[in-house]
Amino acid sequence: MFLGRYEYSLDAKGRLAIPAKLRNGEESEDWVLAQGLDGCLFLYPAPVWREVAERIQSLATNQRAARRFARLLFSGAVEVSPDKQGRIGIPVHLRRWAALEREAVVVGVGRRIEIWSSENWKSYSDDGGYEDAAETLGEIDF
Repeated sequence: MFLGRYEYSLDAKGRLAIPAKLRNGEESEDWVLAQGLDGCLFLYPAPVWREVAERIQSLATNQRAARRFARLLFSGAVEVSPDKQGRIGIPVHLRRWAALEREAVVVGVGRRIEIWSSENWKSYSDDGGYEDAAETLGEIDF
C-alpha cells in the first residue's frame, strides 16, 4: 500500500525520482503512467494497471462517456521503468496535462501513486474539501 506525501523536483530531462519508500516492496519494475483525475497523473504498478484496465474495458461501449474515457486514458498512458536512481521519465504530453514544470508532489494513494504539480496540489489540498468528502462518504467509518 502506498502512503505518504513527498516533494521532489523534475530534472532538466523531465525525470522525476519516485521515493524509495514508494518503490520498495514492488515486485515489478514495470509501471504505467497515465492521466489521472483532478489535474494529477496516476502511476500504477503493472499488475494493478492490468486490473484497472480490465475494469475500464468491461464498460459498455455503447455509452459515449465510457468510450471517451477509455480512449483518452489509454491513448495518453505510457509504460515506464525506473532507472537505477529510481527516476521515471514523464513524457511532455503528460507533463503539460498535469502542469508539471519543476516542482512536484508525489502522493501515495493506496494502490496507486499520484504525481501533482506543487501548485495544483496546494490548490487541491487547501480547498477545505476533506471534511466535506468524509461526510459525503458517510458509510465509511474510520
